[in-house]
Amino acid sequence: MSRLPPTTLHILRGSLKSKPSNGHAAFIPQIRKLVLEYCDHWPSSENTRTFLRNHIEDLARAHPHVEVVVKQRPFQQPIARGFYLNGRDKVIPLNGFEVTGVKQKVQLLLDSSGAKIKPLKHRTVESATENPRGIWSGLHVEETFKI
Repeated sequence: MSRLPPTTLHILRGSLKSKPSNGHAAFIPQIRKLVLEYCDHWPSSENTRTFLRNHIEDLARAHPHVEVVVKQRPFQQPIARGFYLNGRDKVIPLNGFEVTGVKQKVQLLLDSSGAKIKPLKHRTVESATENPRGIWSGLHVEETFKI
């Protein structure tokens, strides 16, 4: 009696996974963790402490996908640090800002992609077509260049 091979292929569960990506059907926020650091004693942290007392719970409820961490940073200026899915982080100092300014900077970290900032000026020109004259070189001509 001969054994016949199975007629169906087994599909492994691991091959059914799809990688999430930003698109028309889904949006994946790029920030994964937000760390707010402040000092209890320095006056430069006063507005940051006010922001933390009055607005941090609403911020955490509005963004459940972000891990919000509040840390004391003794005798240092207050900062907000965002950690992103691409492995980068951004740090914004919060000293000198009013409560609304602190809120704007935190929102800037939440909306940011974590990508490195690229300058808009002095970009290299890339052409879709080749230069009609080609690239000149003194080594690629029949007669070499003489001085």
